[in-house]
Amino acid sequence: MPTRSVLIVLFDGVQSLDVTGPLEVFHGGGYTVTTASPGGRPVRSSSGLTLLPDADLDLAGPAHTLIVPGGTGSRGAVASELSARIAALAAGAERVVAVCTGTFLLAEAGLLAGRRVTTHWRHCATLAARHPELTVDPEPIYVRDGRIFSSAGVTAGIDLALHLVEEDQGREVALAIARNLVVFLRRPGGQAQFSAQLSAQLAERDSVREVQRWITEHPEEDLSVEALARRVSLSPRQFARVFTSDVGVTPGRYVAGARLEAARRRLEDSRDGIEQVARSCGYGSAEAMRRAFARSLATTPADYRRRTR
Repeated sequence: MPTRSVLIVLFDGVQSLDVTGPLEVFHGGGYTVTTASPGGRPVRSSSGLTLLPDADLDLAGPAHTLIVPGGTGSRGAVASELSARIAALAAGAERVVAVCTGTFLLAEAGLLAGRRVTTHWRHCATLAARHPELTVDPEPIYVRDGRIFSSAGVTAGIDLALHLVEEDQGREVALAIARNLVVFLRRPGGQAQFSAQLSAQLAERDSVREVQRWITEHPEEDLSVEALARRVSLSPRQFARVFTSDVGVTPGRYVAGARLEAARRRLEDSRDGIEQVARSCGYGSAEAMRRAFARSLATTPADYRRRTR
C-alpha cells in the first residue's frame, strides 16, 4: 500500500491536542504527516504552546487527508482568512477531517452545506445557529458524511484518527497504535460525548460516590431508591435528598442514564441479542429498552446497533 499523506492546518489559537493527537496516531501508522501554517510562521496555540510548522500553507500541495483542527482561533478572523485556502486544499483531498471546532472552519469554507456534522458539545448550538444549512448532531464523538469527517472535542480527534487508520490498514495496525499511546482502540463514533458520570457531577460524599460507582458497574441489579438507600444506611427519603443535592440529578434519572449508556456500549461492542442486552442492563424487557432508546435517542436498539457498526 502506498504511503498516504496527511496535511494538518495550523493557525494562531489552535487547540494543541487537536493537532498532536491525530498527528501521533498517523505518525504511528507510517503516514507522511505535514503541518502547515499561513506563511509557514510559528503559531501560538490556545494554551500558549508555540508550534513550528513544516511548511507554508499557501504553498502546500494536495494531501490524501486534510485535517483542520479547532481552537479559539477557528471561530474568529482566522476563519475568514483561511477559508479560501482550506476550500482549495479540500478540493484535492480524498478525506477532509475537522477536529473539534475545526468544523467551524470547514463550514466557513463552504464545505458542509447539507451535511450532518458534530463538534465539541459546548459549541454545537452556536454552530447550528451560525450555519443553519448544516445538520449538527451534538451526540456522537465523530460523524462521517461522505468524504467529510467531523469529531467532537479534543480527545475525540484521536478516536477518529484511529478509525481512519483502521479503515486504511486494518484493526491490528490501529490496535498497535492505540496500545502504544495507551488509549482505547477507538470509541465507536456513535458513542455519546457525555458518559453518565460526566453528565452528572461526582458526589462530594464518599458514600454517594460509592453508590454512583455501584450503579455504573451493576446496571442489572435492583437500583431502586429503596435498594440504593439500604447500601448507605439511609432512609429512601434521606438518600434521595442527599443524592440529588450531591449529584445534581435524581437517583432515578442517574440510573436511567447509566443503564442507557451500558446498553449502548453492549450494542456497540458485543453480539448479544437485543433481549439479552436488555436483561444485562437492568431493563425488564426488550420493549422497555426500546422505549428508553426512543425517548432519549429517537431510535431503536436495533437501528442504533446498525448505525454504530
